[in-house]
Parts: sequence; C-alpha cells; structure tokens
Amino acid sequence: MKRKAFISGPIQGMEKEQSYRHVIREICIRCGYEPLDPWQREKVIYKGTKPDWWMKVPAADFIKRDLEDIEKCDILIAYLPRLSAGTCMELFYAKLKGKKTICICQIENPNPWIMFHSDIILKSIEELGDVFKRDF
Repeated sequence: MKRKAFISGPIQGMEKEQSYRHVIREICIRCGYEPLDPWQREKVIYKGTKPDWWMKVPAADFIKRDLEDIEKCDILIAYLPRLSAGTCMELFYAKLKGKKTICICQIENPNPWIMFHSDIILKSIEELGDVFKRDF
C-alpha cells in the first residue's frame, strides 16, 4: 500500500496563492507518497463572492473531513509561510495521532508549539525531496 502525505497550509487569506500545494504534491508523488490535499475538495468553496460567505460554510464538516484525512495519512507536511491557525491545529492533531510531521516554516523565530510538534523543520519546499530520500 502506498504511503500517504497530508498537505497542510494556509488557505484563508491566501486563496489565490495556493501554488505551493502543487509543488509539494509533485514532490510527494515523485517520492512515492499519495498526497491528501484538502484544497482539492475545498477550493470551490473559497470562490465565495459575497462579503460574508465564510460565515455560511459548515465548519464542522470542513474540520471533520480534514481530521479524517490526517488519520489516514502516514505523514503530515505543514507549510507555514506565515502563521495559520488551521495549519497549526492540523500539525498538533497529527502529532497527537502519532503521525510523522514535517514543517516547512518560513516564520522567523517560530512558536515553540510549532517546533515541538514538528519532527523535521525545513526552510524551503525544495528541501522536502531530500527528507523523503532519507526514508523519513
């Protein structure tokens, strides 16, 4: 069975800046991991045009699906170019469930919670392939 990697990263406030997911996805596939990316199913929801569209999104359903995907994965890759509550919660949940975690963190002086819940911290996406080569 192919190993699975959950791709976590900020969405809200970065709806038009999700290209990092494609890069991480390609690295995962090249290194033999099946990517689980919530953006693939949720991007349609983020096309809301009314100012209060976010308030109408069923948060419990969103979170339930993400947590179920994390439970199915072998590893969680958290991309943090900036602080993201959702990404930090997913990182915490993955560690709570005993998953391996890689954090690609561009935050200067990351919070101790991020560091504690990350098995490996990288500065750039380009380093990810090398981690997989070491059979993390």
